[in-house]
Amino acid sequence: MRLSDLSTFNPITIQCHNNPDADAIASGYALYNYFCDQGKQVRLIYAGRDLIQKANLTLMINKLDIPIAHLEDSVTPIPGLLITVDCQYGAGNVERLTADTVAIIDHHQVEITAVPLTEIRSNLGSCATLVWKMLKEEGYSLSDKTLLGTALYYGLFTDTNQFSEIFNPLDMDMRDSVPCNKTLISQFRNSNLSLREMEIAGIALIRHIYNDDYRYAIIKSHPCDPNILGLISDFLLQVEEVDTCVVYHETEPGLKFSVRSCIKEVKASELAAYLAEGVGSGGGHIEKAGGFIPKFNFEEKYPTHHSEAFFSERLQAYFDTSIIIDADTYAIDTTGMQAYTKVRTPQGYVAAGDVLPIGTPVTVRTLEGDIDMTIEEDLIIMIGIKGEVYPQRREYFHRNYVESNTKYTELLNGGNTEYIPTIRNRIDGSAREITQYAGVCIPKGETYIYARELQNRVKVFTAWDKEKYMLGRPGDFLAVRHDDLHDIYVVEQDIFFKTYAAADLDGSL
Repeated sequence: MRLSDLSTFNPITIQCHNNPDADAIASGYALYNYFCDQGKQVRLIYAGRDLIQKANLTLMINKLDIPIAHLEDSVTPIPGLLITVDCQYGAGNVERLTADTVAIIDHHQVEITAVPLTEIRSNLGSCATLVWKMLKEEGYSLSDKTLLGTALYYGLFTDTNQFSEIFNPLDMDMRDSVPCNKTLISQFRNSNLSLREMEIAGIALIRHIYNDDYRYAIIKSHPCDPNILGLISDFLLQVEEVDTCVVYHETEPGLKFSVRSCIKEVKASELAAYLAEGVGSGGGHIEKAGGFIPKFNFEEKYPTHHSEAFFSERLQAYFDTSIIIDADTYAIDTTGMQAYTKVRTPQGYVAAGDVLPIGTPVTVRTLEGDIDMTIEEDLIIMIGIKGEVYPQRREYFHRNYVESNTKYTELLNGGNTEYIPTIRNRIDGSAREITQYAGVCIPKGETYIYARELQNRVKVFTAWDKEKYMLGRPGDFLAVRHDDLHDIYVVEQDIFFKTYAAADLDGSL
């Protein structure tokens, strides 16, 4: 669904969920601006028993001139189109209003499937990001709309625990590109903690679960704003004996949790995703992350567990089953490993110096995360069949690949992709789609590896990155170059057999 699909309606009512938060208000405000500029009759509302009272929200509404109103009359039918934003029509957290036509714009897990006009992106950190993306698709510029940009920025800021739980590159792109008044953001942020929330944080820190073997701690808090979970987590990680921690609370919708790590062997984002695997969603940054598990999912999959037992068992299993490999020092045993050679499948490549000047510090942004590097003369950036990106030296590239005259954009052939990798200049903040500079290359078929399927989680610190590990899950493949037994890496299961074919041990190797 596109915003232009909704522009045929008039009037338009935009409804936030009951007791709206900053993300709902910002998302609704952006839609209000768009439809007003389309010449529509628009209003922005919320319903329910409670009025907006939190200091940061009232400050946000006043400073950004957001025309949101509380709907006292929830019985009279809504004329024209009703859009529920940051929530789903008919769900438990939003007053059900009668309307001629309903549309849904949301970023939570899908609850309602009976509404045809629906745009739900559960992989995004905020609804503000989804609305920003939809505005971009319509060519709606925010360059001269600093108040609106500030609202969207703050919506993402609060829904991702001050950006510590961002794990989708679209969220990062929105954060980095909208015009924003940072002074106002600072004011909003410093009005975020009430005396009651300070008390909740203090009480939570009194009681904890601690594992001495793996140096992790778990704390259950009373229900509170997600930012307070992050505050408790940050404080807990300052304890000398704690390397990793999880702080969570239970509410009617489900379990909201915050994760922190101060050791390179545990990425908070990866641990958050592991904790929520199969029942919810989780992710974030290397040191700070979080997630959410819907109550229904939790009770269905773990009917006999209370929440503390769940987090304790999941953390214990995570540490017990994770194997850590340092490629520089690991003595890999290739006995029983199968030999493979690279399949001649076209891939993308970019000479980094063709994109930005030599010496420029950059961040390459992909769905798998951000990769920081400096543009060097012999640096080649490879783009795999799924859009995965990895660096390579020019000498190795020419030894193992043949360049073609095809542009990478022709290889895409107009196909849809969830996210196009970007390269961002860390000096001036400018970003470029890396595929616009990419050519196509074909493996020579002369690169051989040994590989075996993984049975456990494996974290590989490769020869080219000592601080961030490659994660291998059961079913993925651990691989090593036959001519360099310290060039160890992981290949995802769904990529491996598309890029490698079995080789003859006695012949080829």
